[in-house]
Amino acid sequence: QVQLVESGGGLVQAGGSLRLSCAVSGSIFSIYAMGWYRQAPGKQREVVATITTAGITNYTVSGQGRFTISRDYAKNTVYLQMNSLKPEDTAVYYCNKRPGSTYYWPWGRGTQVTVSS
Repeated sequence: QVQLVESGGGLVQAGGSLRLSCAVSGSIFSIYAMGWYRQAPGKQREVVATITTAGITNYTVSGQGRFTISRDYAKNTVYLQMNSLKPEDTAVYYCNKRPGSTYYWPWGRGTQVTVSS
């Protein structure tokens, strides 16, 4: 059973930074492209960043220029460095395989990010 455990969220003022982590267990982490997603209250879950097995990154408009996704194969962990945070970044953040994958792993609990103005 694959388990995704997100951490690193919290309350931060606008303009601040956070580094999120997602530990992946129970699967061969190294063969999958990964993504970070977020879901704000009353909204659908959206992807903000993806990273391939070769380390190629891609960002949606939401994360472009402010977020950096990375991965550590030794630790089976994917990270999301978020800078210049805005109140509209407030959401629960999740990781999983990238969009378009044949199937997703069971979603973790996510980590809450709250940005105050």
